[in-house]
Amino acid sequence: MPDHFYTSEHLASYADILAGELPDGWTSTHLPADAKDDLAELTDRVWDLDLVAASLTEHPPLQAAVLHRPDGAQLVLLDRHDEREGFLIAAIAPRALPDEAYRAVPEPNGVALADDPFVGAEQIAGDLLTRYDSALAQVRHNALGGIQTSQPDRVVLTWQPDGSIATVPADDRASTVLTSHGFIQDPQSGIHRLSGDDTQAQARALREIGPRLDALGIGTALQHPAGQTAPTAAPASVPPVPAGPRTPATPSR
Repeated sequence: MPDHFYTSEHLASYADILAGELPDGWTSTHLPADAKDDLAELTDRVWDLDLVAASLTEHPPLQAAVLHRPDGAQLVLLDRHDEREGFLIAAIAPRALPDEAYRAVPEPNGVALADDPFVGAEQIAGDLLTRYDSALAQVRHNALGGIQTSQPDRVVLTWQPDGSIATVPADDRASTVLTSHGFIQDPQSGIHRLSGDDTQAQARALREIGPRLDALGIGTALQHPAGQTAPTAAPASVPPVPAGPRTPATPSR
């Protein structure tokens, strides 16, 4: 049997057992070598500035396994490139949170795992998950700064420094309307964000969600991060945003 086949099968099998041994219902997904775009995105989102980051700098992943928890938390399992058996595992940073949310939050750096998934699960549960959950709680708290939680009868939209608009809808009715008009939901924080990269598209989305929410008996309100809130029941047609593209901010974690 070719070595690369054995290695691929071994990583996927290890990840499946590992997910089953971790608390809170984890599952795993194997990413093979031909999933280049997914592997590249994972590399960008690895939440590590130590062992795993150093390995990725020298050895871009040819495969990986992503472990998923029902609340949206993710871990990535990677091959090691030294003389030792086992794997590397690291946390994955949430996709939808702004860069500002990560400032002053220590990275939950990954760890090297023994070549026994049962021992590896103990390593993760006793160390990495504790640090990961702590970091997640901090960035979620930071991301909510200035964003007022919506009510069942009102969606509060908050302008962000990068030009995006963020909101935390109170229920699935509002969430469905928002996501159908370009808002991206972060499953870990509940925050829905509408990018400001294309301000014409942003303004159009804001104008369109007003009538749809109004039909459900849900008003809308705009506020600035400083807390200056727009009228309680903003008109269905939200004031348009000045036209013109913006340059996306450079990620900095």
